[in-house]
Formats: sequence, C-alpha cells, structure tokens
Amino acid sequence: MRDVAGEAGGAVKVEAKGFRLYYGEFQALKGLDAAFPDKSITAIIGPSGCGKSTFLRSINRMNDLIEGVRVAGEIVYGGKNIYDPSVDLTWLRSRIGMVFQRPVAFPLSIYDNVACAPRVQGITKKSELDQIVERSLKGVGLWDDVKDDLRKPAGGLSLGNQQKLCIARAISTNPDVILLDEPASALDPMATLRLEDLMWELRENYCLVIVTHNMQQASRASDYTMFMLDGEIVEMGHTRQVFTNPRDPRTERYVTGKLV
Repeated sequence: MRDVAGEAGGAVKVEAKGFRLYYGEFQALKGLDAAFPDKSITAIIGPSGCGKSTFLRSINRMNDLIEGVRVAGEIVYGGKNIYDPSVDLTWLRSRIGMVFQRPVAFPLSIYDNVACAPRVQGITKKSELDQIVERSLKGVGLWDDVKDDLRKPAGGLSLGNQQKLCIARAISTNPDVILLDEPASALDPMATLRLEDLMWELRENYCLVIVTHNMQQASRASDYTMFMLDGEIVEMGHTRQVFTNPRDPRTERYVTGKLV
C-alpha cells in the first residue's frame, strides 16, 4: 500500500499503525496501516461486513460504547495514540467529529442542536454561542434558510437539511477531522449531490473520511479511496488510480461489480 499522504504532500491528520480490533474473540480489523492527509476526502469502500464502519468509528473511539471490544496497535492524532488512557474522550470527539448514516437531529431547536457541543466545552456566553451557531450554519450553507427559524424544532427540517445540521453540529467545535458514515444513504439523489458539493467545500478546511457503499459517490466525491475486505486494507491510493488502474485484482473485481 502506498503512502498517499506522502504523495499528496500534505500533513497527515490521522494515522493508523498496525491497528487491530476485536469483538470478544472475533478479530474485525487486522493490522490496518493508513494515513489520512489534511484538506482531502478519503472514501472507504468494501462489501458489507468488511470492517469499514468499524474502522471509521475507531478513529474517534465510538466503538468504546460496545461491550467486549478491545484494540491493539495505534491510531495517532496530534502526535498521540488516541487509545492512550490519558486521552480525554470529550476533547477527542470535539477534534474528530462524526456524522452518522441517518440524520440524528436532537429533539431541540435548530439553534440548540448546534450550540450543544460548545456548551459541553464550557462556552455559555450568548454572544459567543450566537457567533458559533451562525458560523457553523454558514459553513454548511444552511444559514440563509434557517436564520429566521433558529428557535423552531430541528425535526421540522427536510432530511437533507437535517444532515446539513448534523454536519454544522460536528464543525461547531472547530475540529480537524470529520468522519461521515454513509451520510447520504437516507437522502434522495438531489440531496445527495448537494451533500457532495458541501463535502468539497468543507475539504478546504478539514480532513474528511467517508464510508460509502456507493461506487459512483466514491469515484466522484473523494481524493483518495481505501478498499477493505475481510477486515484488511487491500488497496489505498488516489481515487482515479484505484478505479481505473487498481493494483490488486480483488480491487478491480469489486469496483467493476464482480465481487460483492
């Protein structure tokens, strides 16, 4: 597997080093090595059950919530293994945000959905929260649509706008990395394209890692692609290369629909 961060010439934001994860006795991830460059989008593809979502959730320790999970190896962020016991999870998840498969709008107002994470960090001054909410909603292109309705329930937004709101919530803490787990799976085609456009805009300031089952989405909406199979990384490289000139025959079979 090539060093895609080195090829890009960009700083590495997150790096997996021999990372392994077990559910009880079952080994789900098998010695993963991967570097994710800043200001880029990396798509993780592979058949169902290959470990792609498990790996994504490992990057901000969401798997800690699952009983019986244990890990070995390292995932390095900010020069430190995030699985070191000294790492504060609230801090980690403010630096590495997560957006899930279906929009998870809290049963709160639009304003409070975005302001909740900064409040957890101890920000209580209204003028400061107002600035964060406006900046975050502008960052996802939602401000003009909702600026007069900030106190209305977030559940009243369309699914596409709820997903934008979830991304606004993720960037409200000024993270370095945004993880997206099949974020368009509940959206219609037009909302999906708008979300992809948003990802390209966010790419100017963040490192994005997206799990997707949609080959077309991976090919058009990422700089790099990682192909996983049976808990291992088969191939990782520039998206165009992975889709048009894969180095591993298993990758070629998968991207052409012959391996499912």
